[in-house]
Amino acid sequence: MASCDSCPSKSSCASHTEGGECPSSSNTQSTEKKSMLEQLNPKASVKKVIGVCSGKGGVGKSLVTSILAAQLSKQGYRVGILDADITGPSIPKAFGLTDFLTADEDKVLLPAVTKTGIQVVSINLLLENPDAPVLWRGPVIGGLVKQFWTDVKWEGLDVLLIDMPPGTGDVPLTVFQSIPVDGIVLVSTPQDLVSMIVNKARNMALMMQVKVLGFVENMSYVKCGKCGEIVKLFGDNNNVEKAAGEMGCKVLDKMPLDPEITKLVDGGDIEDIPADALNGTVEVVKGILNK
Repeated sequence: MASCDSCPSKSSCASHTEGGECPSSSNTQSTEKKSMLEQLNPKASVKKVIGVCSGKGGVGKSLVTSILAAQLSKQGYRVGILDADITGPSIPKAFGLTDFLTADEDKVLLPAVTKTGIQVVSINLLLENPDAPVLWRGPVIGGLVKQFWTDVKWEGLDVLLIDMPPGTGDVPLTVFQSIPVDGIVLVSTPQDLVSMIVNKARNMALMMQVKVLGFVENMSYVKCGKCGEIVKLFGDNNNVEKAAGEMGCKVLDKMPLDPEITKLVDGGDIEDIPADALNGTVEVVKGILNK
């Protein structure tokens, strides 16, 4: 146990005495973090939890979550998606889900199930009008996300993917403090702002002691359907590789802007995604699941 003499906040430590134990030590912080974890519902079973995160919105985080879920399901894993992006939920549309969620006799929420068996919980499956904006403050949204963990009958999942809201605000903090996340995948685009934005997400993960599994670079390029020429929309740079290298991890996949994928999402048919999509990310997540 560390002493207060080694604590950077020594002057503000109310219990500081010479040679005494510091309640701000890393061991104490770890214990406090663990004590904040919410219990999974007794009727639920989840082996591993993987978060899909981004430093900013509009980079394709929900798309990556959907494709990753579909590919893992195709390989025989039982997969669930907790849509924690409460103010911008798009998971149900990608899977063509429209029916309201129901509950069992004990008022435990039952996930919606896609055509290949992926279990999904999202605010859009609870709203009478899915186009209505969610005008809630952070604590209310955070409380709902926790309920999606504690009050849902996730059945026999090998992995629960959490589609995180973008940024480093209340809800990502709530997820990291309340749910035992085994690792996260960071989604970004190649644009110049990526280093600053990704560093914020990285630092939050480090502060919360969450393992970063790697990056997915989305919108990397466009491939001409006629001549096959590859056009890099954000220029020929390696911003994402640099950010990943600074974190000691890899860029697992580079995804193009592909109208065929857009068509699958718009039609609710993301489970028909080609088998080679996100291969690198799938393999890394499988490594976590097979431990």
